[in-house]
Amino acid sequence: MAVTAGLAAVGVTTAVRQAQAQLPPRRVPLLGVTAAFVFAAQMVNFPIAGGTSGHLLGGTLAAVLLGPSGAVLVMTAVLTLQSLIFADGGVLALGANIFNMGIVSGAGGYYVYRGVRPLLGTRGSVAAVPIAAWCGTVMAAIATAGELSLSGVVPWSVGVLAMAGVHMVMGVGEALITTLVVLAISRTRPEILADGAGGLPPRGVGETVAFGLVISLGLGMFVSPLASTWPDGVKTVAATLGFLGRAVTTPLVPSLIPNYVLPGIASPAWATALAGGIGTTTIFLLVLGVARLLVPRRRPDGGPASPSP
Repeated sequence: MAVTAGLAAVGVTTAVRQAQAQLPPRRVPLLGVTAAFVFAAQMVNFPIAGGTSGHLLGGTLAAVLLGPSGAVLVMTAVLTLQSLIFADGGVLALGANIFNMGIVSGAGGYYVYRGVRPLLGTRGSVAAVPIAAWCGTVMAAIATAGELSLSGVVPWSVGVLAMAGVHMVMGVGEALITTLVVLAISRTRPEILADGAGGLPPRGVGETVAFGLVISLGLGMFVSPLASTWPDGVKTVAATLGFLGRAVTTPLVPSLIPNYVLPGIASPAWATALAGGIGTTTIFLLVLGVARLLVPRRRPDGGPASPSP
């Protein structure tokens, strides 16, 4: 736990420094809308084989859109909000989650994408996406198995087979969703991608952000109540291998909206929908505000000026 927290801290610090040095201020709103989409999409569990569900991790998607540093920052914000407000993932596991889903899956998936893309010819920019997304999912699962083994929870040989096996299947869904999103963007706003057309500023960035936020709110409010209620891959593995009961069930920090159900709402569907809307809007505004503070404006000569207000 302490090791993964330390690794996560190093990764996030590095990502902040890289974003401050390299991220153009005009791309800052894209961090907010990407975080909103990842948050909302993670609420939508889809069924896979054996009574298990999966959901988008989103690290590779964020990396293809924003680069590895942007992906780490987006995933850190999403996972932090989930643990503090929604009792999802847990505060004690936050460092491990950031390391696995932000650094290993996000940054790792990005470098798989960059490595594979030149090998796939003219269509490599899109064709490499499903490979990278699938690899990012499986790499995160293997990292989790290693952490469980080092913690003495399960033997490495048992944990890696179970975690990798389930997430190889889940990775197909990750690859499909990530590819569809990137394909849609590449056909309408290719300059938005991290390696987009010549680094030109996105056309109509306000319109793009507004459209992305509407889609994210639609997922969080109207699709999430229909999500599969089957346990996700990690919980399935934990139950199968007998360590599910070792999880801490009482949150260290009281959650305002535990389990994505807004308290005081009689209808479960509306309780989930309103929780999704609140979470999606909150993460968008939070990431947008923090990113504007962190990323300095650029002078006309390209040098940094002062942090954005």
